[in-house]
Amino acid sequence: MTAFEKLRIQNSNGKFIAVGLDADINKIPQHLKSSANPVLEFNKSIIEATKKFAGAYKINFAFYEAEGKSGIENIESTLSFIPSDVLTIADGKRGDIGNTSEMYAKAIYDRLHFDSATLNPYMGEDSLKPFLNYKDKLNFILALTSNPGSGDFQKSEMKEGGFLYQSVIQKVTRWNTSKNCGIVFGATNPDELKININSFGDLPVLIPGIGAQGGDLEKITRILGRSKNINFLVNVSRGILYKNNTSEFATAAREEIVRLNNLIKSYL
Repeated sequence: MTAFEKLRIQNSNGKFIAVGLDADINKIPQHLKSSANPVLEFNKSIIEATKKFAGAYKINFAFYEAEGKSGIENIESTLSFIPSDVLTIADGKRGDIGNTSEMYAKAIYDRLHFDSATLNPYMGEDSLKPFLNYKDKLNFILALTSNPGSGDFQKSEMKEGGFLYQSVIQKVTRWNTSKNCGIVFGATNPDELKININSFGDLPVLIPGIGAQGGDLEKITRILGRSKNINFLVNVSRGILYKNNTSEFATAAREEIVRLNNLIKSYL
């Protein structure tokens, strides 16, 4: 089964939330901090509570790489808890010259066995080609992100017309010959989503920015619904992980992901 097929199956079953496993030792419940591996124990509990409802799990490498060897080991162990039919996303926003990018791709796809990855297209097609050569994977390429500084470059006007992020979308649709490309489009840009969604074609969309960053779930979902594009994932990290900071944190996480999926289905 390809990564794109995994996503389509999860979406068809009403699962649209990518649980962002941005586990922060400073934010996890206090009672876990006495365990041998607090982050891993936290991740395991979150996955157990949410795996029947998650469209994907996204692991943000920064939170693990900062811990060195033990952090990488926690990525591997965390992946072992995730059911094989649920999409896994390596969030490292990779993209570099060819031979370096090839090593990044091998690390993510051959060594860690992720289903998908987030990629930065700033250095052009050759920097992404090693990832695109994995035909059964899914590569989410940054188009328009959710952070306040996204406009510094992504909304730069091109001399031939349009904006840089629109040029990225056009190029990604051309690169998608193996159905292994998607885009990242931030929920904090609903007007741009409405204007551009018909240019996405059949590209799956990873949508960050709901919750703490101020994105409006209803507004974004209704735009997607009107376009008949239901191959998408809404990333939620803090809103699920830290919904409750007591021993009931896992139950609260499960209730929140169920609530969010139900909201999305009602908006669609």
